[in-house]
Amino acid sequence: MPGTNLTREEAQQRARLLTVDSYEIDLDLSGAQEDGTYRSVTTVRFDSAEEGAETFIDLVAPAVHKVTLNGHALDVAAVFRDSRIKLKHLKQGRNELTVVADCAYTNTGEGLHKFVDPVDDQAYLYTQFEVPDARRVFASFEQPDLKATFQFTVKAPSGWTVISNSPTPEPKGPDGNVWHFEPTPRISTYITALIVGPYHAVHSTYEGPDGQVVPLGIYCRPSLAEFLDADAIFEVTRQGFDWFQEKFDYAYPFAKYDQLFVPEFNAGAMENAGAVTIRDQYVFRSKVTDAAYEVRAETILHELAHMWFGDLVTMEWWNDLWLNESFATYTSIACQAAAPGSRWPHSWTTFANQMKTWAYRQDQLPSTHPIMAEIRDLDDVLVNFDGITYAKGASVLKQLVAYVGEDEFFRGVQAYFKRHAFGNTRLSDLLGALEETSGRDLRTWSKAWLETAGINVLRPEIEVDADGVIASFAVRQEAPALPAGAKGEPVLRPHRIAIGLYELDGSGKLVRTERVELDVTATERTEVPQLAGVRRPAVVLLNDDDLSYAKVRLDEESLATVKQHLGDFTESLPRALCWASAWDMTRDGELATRDYLELVLSGIAKESDIGVVQSLHRQVKLALDLYAAPEWRETGLARWTEAALTHLRTAEPGSDHQLAWARAFAATARTPQQLDLLAALLEGGETIEGLVVDTELRWAFVERLAATGVYDEPEIAAEHERDKTAAGERHAATARAARPTAEAKAEAWASVVESDKLPNAVQEAVIGGFVQTDQRELLAPYTEKFFAAVKDVWASRSHEMAQQIAVGLYPAVQVAEETLAATDAWLASAEPNAALRRLVSESRSGVERALKAQAADRAAGA
Repeated sequence: MPGTNLTREEAQQRARLLTVDSYEIDLDLSGAQEDGTYRSVTTVRFDSAEEGAETFIDLVAPAVHKVTLNGHALDVAAVFRDSRIKLKHLKQGRNELTVVADCAYTNTGEGLHKFVDPVDDQAYLYTQFEVPDARRVFASFEQPDLKATFQFTVKAPSGWTVISNSPTPEPKGPDGNVWHFEPTPRISTYITALIVGPYHAVHSTYEGPDGQVVPLGIYCRPSLAEFLDADAIFEVTRQGFDWFQEKFDYAYPFAKYDQLFVPEFNAGAMENAGAVTIRDQYVFRSKVTDAAYEVRAETILHELAHMWFGDLVTMEWWNDLWLNESFATYTSIACQAAAPGSRWPHSWTTFANQMKTWAYRQDQLPSTHPIMAEIRDLDDVLVNFDGITYAKGASVLKQLVAYVGEDEFFRGVQAYFKRHAFGNTRLSDLLGALEETSGRDLRTWSKAWLETAGINVLRPEIEVDADGVIASFAVRQEAPALPAGAKGEPVLRPHRIAIGLYELDGSGKLVRTERVELDVTATERTEVPQLAGVRRPAVVLLNDDDLSYAKVRLDEESLATVKQHLGDFTESLPRALCWASAWDMTRDGELATRDYLELVLSGIAKESDIGVVQSLHRQVKLALDLYAAPEWRETGLARWTEAALTHLRTAEPGSDHQLAWARAFAATARTPQQLDLLAALLEGGETIEGLVVDTELRWAFVERLAATGVYDEPEIAAEHERDKTAAGERHAATARAARPTAEAKAEAWASVVESDKLPNAVQEAVIGGFVQTDQRELLAPYTEKFFAAVKDVWASRSHEMAQQIAVGLYPAVQVAEETLAATDAWLASAEPNAALRRLVSESRSGVERALKAQAADRAAGA
């Protein structure tokens, strides 16, 4: 939005000038149920290094009533513009500023979000401040390296609960509705938080070593309380406390730990110090598979890890966002894999299957960038919460742990926390600590891995003698050209990998018979003399155990075995690595979609890991929708849907696999008989043993029946009447937008693009229903409409809302040269800013990739 950016240079200048001591923030939220704005009073005390200096404080507010600097009232009209209040004539040493403003509730998930629950008609508030949105609630020096203490005083309706970073006090005042919190430790603005409303709460404690007691709280709306499995959430949380405190050798640094499941949350969760907010879809209203519980647990552990890495020690500027997120991702997965009593010791399989697939996809887009990205301003960072920042970074950290040794890694981390507690750091501070504990020179490693973009490909080169014994073995490394438009040059890198040799045993299972771990040099060819003289196995798997970050290819003989026996690996991780390699080959046009479909159909019945099964479901559907030759697509979809129905009928009754196959079937059901079955399952005319058609599964069926024209407004309205909740409202919006009529599409488009009234979660639901891959002709006119509207949308909406539209409504299903041409013409003429250009270019890349994959699939069928 205009006038809300902040450059790195401005932040550096402000940090050189200022030392911020404390904030006192007084918010009157007593009218939250009805009002659109609230009174915000901020008093901030800070020191200036220079007499007479000029700076600014950040604030996004519809009205500013009073600005007082060092006892002098300033002319508001003269000093407040856009998102800044100009501060002149600072005193050297201590200054005091008070700002009185009216700030606005939002429905975009940014700043102070207000949601009214249709079940009880009560308002529920929460803050979301990362990256620059504390300034929507109080005047602040909005950058991570100007830490301070924060003392909140909040007036709220009587009977409500107010939660913040400090422990919740007893309310005071004549009406018992004023909460006066103790000051926080020194923290950054973006991890302060307020959660306000008649929330339901469950309390417990974590009892750690040396008598440590940490109060724990879990909160959700009362309408979700019956579904809140607090004991399971507390169990994961306590495992995280135990594991992190041992590995970090630093006691939990805050006074309590609350986890708040909040509505209409844009992200998965947010690491507010001592008051973590989490999307309330993680309070499961219906049966979900164990994969969903595993993902929720990883989210819980990710945010808990941030209490140390991110909150206790914080990046100086957003170019180290990757390190903040990667560290939390790596350690959360490591905790799941290793913590005593964990339900998910196979979590590295999930990481290889999901997170790294995300990273590989992101790293092959024209927007690919070094892990340590160039973050020039807030616009840059807002679009940088991506697969490189989270998943590639975590993959590289995993390799760094293998490179320096796990014990040495955590000893370095321990020194880092002790040295920089409640301060700010750069990447060099962590690498320096790791060099001290490991004795490794990490400068070359850092340059190769963190300062360059792109992905390497590793292939085995095997020579076998007449007796089937390996005569020579080498790893060949390639550095493919970066995508067109990407900055930088391809580079070869050092890799720490394992090579696994697998043989078929007497029962037809693939078991590992040998493992070699080595450093692959930053050259085209690395000899592996350890494998010379070993009998050629059935499968040679590079990057076994998934230590490094690289695309892996199988040699011809291994690939032939894997095509027949992919489901026969006894361990889940090598299966996941082979599945991931096959999917990557499909995306690259090296494996035809029809051949990928046959590979999945031949092996998925033997796949025990439910997370892998569900990923395969998503990938097959995506491949058939976008990568299949259009003239063969319907044949492939018919084959897949029939297979899904067969698996649904034969799966173990009541199992996770049965539920996953029910959803897969519903996603592509197409014939009159298949759609009749969905309707019969919904209406109770037919049952499948063990399958409970509960609330969420009902909506999955309704949405498909709406998208195929079987259901219309009466059926959708009836289902919404059964589920008069916020989730039901979103599902109904999706179903209405999914209907295959010009009127339904026009109505959905208008509600999102021509109006800005929808809340973030409902807008997302409408977009999800609007885009149906089997409605290409109906959606074709919206390509031109998208390019006519998107720049104005970007200029007039908040970042989260604009990004939903720019990504979600791009004509990605129109896989045609005409779409590329229309995109190129718009990029050339519209002159979008860097953030919008990046998002549209990424979407264009998806169409280009789909065209290439379709050509490969067509050739395979010739």
